[in-house]
Amino acid sequence: MSGSTFTTALKTAATYLDVAANAHGEEKAHLALQALKRVPHAAPHLVEVGPGGGSAVAYLASQLSAVQPPIDGVHLTLVEVPGVTSASLDQAIEVFGQVGTCRLLTGFAQDVGSLLPEPADVISASALLHEVYSYGGGYVGLHSVIRTLPTVLKPGGMFAYRDVYAVKSGSLHDRTQQTYTSRSWIRFLRMFLPQYLKEGTHPYHSAADLVVLRQDSRIVRPEDLSERASVVAAAPVGIFREVQRHYVTLRDHIWRSGVLGVSPYLEGPLSGDWIDARSGHKRVHYRLTESDWLPASQKTMLLALSEPYMDHHTVDGDIFDECTDIALSAFLARAEEDAGECADVWRSWVTREGRETYAYMTLDSLLAAVAVHSTEAAQEQRTVLMPVRLADVMRRDRAYYNRYLRRALPNPLKDAKQMVLFSNVPVTDTATLGEGMHCLQQWCSKGSLARVYAAINQGG
Repeated sequence: MSGSTFTTALKTAATYLDVAANAHGEEKAHLALQALKRVPHAAPHLVEVGPGGGSAVAYLASQLSAVQPPIDGVHLTLVEVPGVTSASLDQAIEVFGQVGTCRLLTGFAQDVGSLLPEPADVISASALLHEVYSYGGGYVGLHSVIRTLPTVLKPGGMFAYRDVYAVKSGSLHDRTQQTYTSRSWIRFLRMFLPQYLKEGTHPYHSAADLVVLRQDSRIVRPEDLSERASVVAAAPVGIFREVQRHYVTLRDHIWRSGVLGVSPYLEGPLSGDWIDARSGHKRVHYRLTESDWLPASQKTMLLALSEPYMDHHTVDGDIFDECTDIALSAFLARAEEDAGECADVWRSWVTREGRETYAYMTLDSLLAAVAVHSTEAAQEQRTVLMPVRLADVMRRDRAYYNRYLRRALPNPLKDAKQMVLFSNVPVTDTATLGEGMHCLQQWCSKGSLARVYAAINQGG
């Protein structure tokens, strides 16, 4: 990742780290906290790679004394990319200093082996592997990081990992169909797909991965799509995953920018005003902004459907989604014409997010890849990274986004986070290996299980 644009342009802005990337602290720290509870000695050493805005650090600080029994004397090491700073992370470090010790090191994920002076009990990371994949050499960089992890973990140590959920499919290359009817989604396809397929780091390069788009039964190139006709698309399911996830992040990015004349609260207590949390139905709190390029009637009608709340407004989330999707279509039209602030906001998103590959592995392939490549680590005592309890693998659905996607797309893919707690198991520990293989059996195909078995038993 060293020398890439990641360090200078993509995710170093304070508005990203302190706001957009500083949510879900409980979720980011959940597995790390569970791992610390299983460390058999006092004063455990925890490493977090890529702390961002420090939400996980702050959550851990609030929980270490509250859990039973309390976890005392945690030594926390943070590893962040050079040049990335965050005021909220500085605050979280100060708070953590009241319950343990904390130090901040600068470096890249690929270099974590040389950055840490001693092995850790627990290493925690969120979105690390997809960042490395997108900016650090694709699968080569990804596999290199996996091989490094066992060398910086103690035998029996744990790697707590959280990332975007891929799909429920045997492979991201499995072909399927998707239909798009909304103008904003079709415009997004026209603008996003050509640059992503040409410039993004992704694995969809074979003839079988070709994206075929049809309008009125005719094959159309992505850049020639018309928003006036529905699109029937045939492509690898992974590409549809990329389109869907990128659209959601773009929508949030545009909302935060205030370019639509309104900006919702996407973080903090006001972002979770649920009408029905299970179904993802909530009230949206938003403030007005100075942007006025849209017809005044759009803002006026939204205000008529809203209620004043302290210094801002609140409205049913379904209504807000409908209203802002109309504005989003107009935004994309202006961005495509390279017009004013809309074009600037689009370009800033493309620079930061538009070339990332979010979901490059199904859970099956992720678990197998981590297990197989961890056995290749350069160390005398061979170990393998694998979950050893069924509860070490979990998925947390994004109910709000899934509610929106069900209304926007005929057959949406589930939006969620997948979380895995890997244990660094010595290959001589046959009892724990058996538990790990039983655990993998719940999620991995027979082919993946065979690969893991062969990797563990090679040479012995």
